[in-house]
Amino acid sequence: MLVRTPLLAAVAAAFLLLPTAPSALATDYLPGTVEIGCAGGTLEQTADWYLPASTPRALIWLQHGFARTSAQLADLATDFADHGYLVFAPSLPFLDLSGCTLQNLGDNTGFLDHVSELFATADDPTSALPRSLATAAAAAGRPAPALPTDLIFLGHSAGAEAVAYVADHLRTDAPRTWANLRGIVLLDPVKSFLGTNTDTALTGIDAAGLPALTISAPPSLCNNLGTGTAAVQAHLHRPFVGVLLPYGVHTDAEGTSSDAIGEALCGRPRVADSTTLHTLAIGWTGDFLAATTTPAFYPSPPAWIVPAAPEAIPLSGS
Repeated sequence: MLVRTPLLAAVAAAFLLLPTAPSALATDYLPGTVEIGCAGGTLEQTADWYLPASTPRALIWLQHGFARTSAQLADLATDFADHGYLVFAPSLPFLDLSGCTLQNLGDNTGFLDHVSELFATADDPTSALPRSLATAAAAAGRPAPALPTDLIFLGHSAGAEAVAYVADHLRTDAPRTWANLRGIVLLDPVKSFLGTNTDTALTGIDAAGLPALTISAPPSLCNNLGTGTAAVQAHLHRPFVGVLLPYGVHTDAEGTSSDAIGEALCGRPRVADSTTLHTLAIGWTGDFLAATTTPAFYPSPPAWIVPAAPEAIPLSGS
């Protein structure tokens, strides 16, 4: 069910509710790589790290969408790091003869199971994720912080399906890591044309009660006509599952990091919509960690009118 509301209250006021962010110059961007298992072998994938100026509040996995790279989420990653989070942003394949792909082109669950191992083994300093961070930090001539225990997953487009699947896989196969996962945020989620990864994952997540919210754009070819958002509404049986930005586009999560191809195919993000997305994603993340509900981040009638902000439509589950 969609419930139409006045202009979203969160955008102008909610930044005042977020923890004070250090200067953007305080964020360290560390390019690197990460090793991920693939069909009996190992892929070495580009992986960007964004380090906050102080002790990280949590580890953020930020996953790009279909045929994109981590570079397209640099704007959002930097904002999260500026708000105190350690961000891991890998680039995952969208074409691979062994089926090791971000989206499902037949059966990519084996590959995504290997992605989940990055987090399930992260407390071992010799495992792939801490080695990736240590190597990137050493190349930049700075010490690597300890990986935080608390986890938040965010995924854009097909990356939303990936983070949902990995989250649910941790639930069934790595309960100790699952206990540290505080929530997931799906950014205009897109279901693969094949398989049931999104539906299966959301069903498991819903039953377990993991916080999960979406920020979506209207149906378009780039989000597979809104099927990911429809799946969220169908499988999360909760009164509030996120917001729809009616003037938004599929590239809102990429913001100023988008490129000419993304904007030509999927629309140019408006500043107001990208700002809304950043505010809500960072605000919800803070609420997940604190187990709180900050009213400004959960619009419902009546809402304050903020002329600079786009109207938002709260989404409810079934």
